Amino acid sequence: MTTAEVAELLRTSPETVRYWRHIGSGPRSFKVGRRVLYDSNDVTTWLAEQKENA
Repeated sequence: MTTAEVAELLRTSPETVRYWRHIGSGPRSFKVGRRVLYDSNDVTTWLAEQKENA
């Protein structure tokens, strides 16, 4: 998933997802070349963890 796709799924802005990545609190990401991508399973796991901690 791209940053924009993650932002759309989480109903937030891509800038917020980038900020989360910068401070290390968002879903796990990886790079392919210069692109930052997210595995959909990692996003789902992260979201479940956020729900548990709420």
